[in-house]
Amino acid sequence: MDNGLSFRRLHQVHIKRLLSIVGIFTALLALLHLFAYPYWNYLSVLSHENVGLVSLTTSNSSKLADSDISHDHKNDRDALSSDDMGQTTTALEMEERNLYQGSTFGIEGHVNSHRSAITGEFRGITNITTAKECRDLEVDSMEMEASDCNPHDIAGKQTGSMSLDNKLGSGKSALAVGINSFLVHKNESKVKGSNSLQVDSLFSNDISVMASIPALRKRGGKAMSITEMNSLGNNSVEKKSKRPRWSSLRDQELQDARFQIETASIQRNVSEVHASVFRNYSMFKRSYELMEKTLKVYVYREGEKPIFHMPYMRGIYASEGWFMKLMERNKQFVVKEPKKAHLFYLPFSSVKLRNALNVSGSVSQKDIENHLKNYVVIIASKYRLWNKRGGADHFLVACHDWAPRSTRNTFGNSIRVLCNSNIARGFKIGKDVSLPVTYIRSAENPLKDIGGNPPSNRPILAFFAGGMHGYVRPRLLQYWHNKKPDMKIYGPMPRDPEGKAKYREFMKSSKYCICAKGYEVHTPRVVESIYYECVPVIISDNYVPPLFEVFNWESFALFVLEDDIPNLRDILMSIPQDRYMMMQRRLKIVQQYFLWHKVPQRYDLFHMILHSVWYNRVFQVPR
Repeated sequence: MDNGLSFRRLHQVHIKRLLSIVGIFTALLALLHLFAYPYWNYLSVLSHENVGLVSLTTSNSSKLADSDISHDHKNDRDALSSDDMGQTTTALEMEERNLYQGSTFGIEGHVNSHRSAITGEFRGITNITTAKECRDLEVDSMEMEASDCNPHDIAGKQTGSMSLDNKLGSGKSALAVGINSFLVHKNESKVKGSNSLQVDSLFSNDISVMASIPALRKRGGKAMSITEMNSLGNNSVEKKSKRPRWSSLRDQELQDARFQIETASIQRNVSEVHASVFRNYSMFKRSYELMEKTLKVYVYREGEKPIFHMPYMRGIYASEGWFMKLMERNKQFVVKEPKKAHLFYLPFSSVKLRNALNVSGSVSQKDIENHLKNYVVIIASKYRLWNKRGGADHFLVACHDWAPRSTRNTFGNSIRVLCNSNIARGFKIGKDVSLPVTYIRSAENPLKDIGGNPPSNRPILAFFAGGMHGYVRPRLLQYWHNKKPDMKIYGPMPRDPEGKAKYREFMKSSKYCICAKGYEVHTPRVVESIYYECVPVIISDNYVPPLFEVFNWESFALFVLEDDIPNLRDILMSIPQDRYMMMQRRLKIVQQYFLWHKVPQRYDLFHMILHSVWYNRVFQVPR
């Protein structure tokens, strides 16, 4: 009897020891995993088909890459097939598609009438699915920003699963996740007045959708204000400019142009209001005239389609496409003999390049960089142009999110015209050019829907709608969604024609349009605000706004630090009416400089981008 009792006690001791060892081992693994990968947010999605409840939980379990925010996909906006455009689109475009989803924070499932389950891994708040699923989800997007359909990241990694209701609004739907909650109610508060926009039909036609977004954390480091950016100039770049191995007549022409620009006479035949949107209108006017008279560009013929010479003309990345096509067809600036050129254009599409190398569903930024490096080897071996100045007189135009990193080494000396113009991530004021993100829905009519209501018919104080990407937008909704009737701050809007039309009407009926960053600093809302004559409120630390070397952005736009989101309404309300009226008036003046035309016109966006490249090159040439 005693022996049996002793045996049982000994057995229990061994079990406890075994459990303790297993527990300690598990804890050590968890700690190791936690410290190795501290920042990614994984969302596991659980749904109940009958109740319509979708709950998400977060856990910190991955490594912070070289990024300003704690998510690892490195802003990989993989290319997707677009039914509307007949082309491939990528993340910036896909995020903006989330404006029109029924989901309030951009989780878009491959949902069918049978409520089919979808398998996918979530990073941050990113919807990871297969390339085919991404193509199936493609819609006619407009006024949108990047999404997270990311086939590259999910190759062989689909570990989670989720089941979404076919209609998020059917039944008593609710989305719940950790922190930063916001509500989208059917009976949304409306601004009083006959011109108030009705928002009931914009969202699911049942009851409210409640969601709480896990904030992606921002890395430390002081943001550079727009005032500090203004203090930076071309002189800082000039000191680092590489002197040519041999001088030329073209160098002398650029030096002469610089002298004439710096000594430009004051222009008196322009209104004070018009001149105020420029940093220095007289210098700009003289520089533009000299560009028209002097500048010659050689466009490389090397490079196989579709990566080279065959860009997209519609969608979020249309800026690089329109510039390429108009540049290659241009007869005023383009020369056939390289020795006559001041600048050399590398005609590749950053989006097509990303797509072409993603055949296997897995491509890295290093792959893209190596491809471009091989291209430079080809042109450098065929011409002596590259080696003469180390590429300093070459320029590229790229709108893909990856473009800054994939071009920073090979094209470190070149003029990079980038949509993703983050001064904290290698963008150099005075050398590089900030490219406007222009969403073009119709290649035949790029000016469609331009314009907005007069100031007297703008009852909404501020408007924002978009996918909950990054750490800024969830915070924006946390503080301002459904808090004040004149603050129309939403998640994604429905993507049907009515939702798209309402989105535009909101912008046209708002005094201020919030341009909040997603995963990257750039957003098409900046140019949309200009198109719809709604004063842009840019909430994107370290973002260098488009054509920065030319325009005085503080004269027609507001810059609000990300940390000041809780004070957003107070900031807007503190602006006197006469100042707002002047900003709106200046905005209408600026609009003409941001328009694409099938046949280029003086001072349109094609010429303004080219001018910024010319201007920066002129001030880079050593004296």
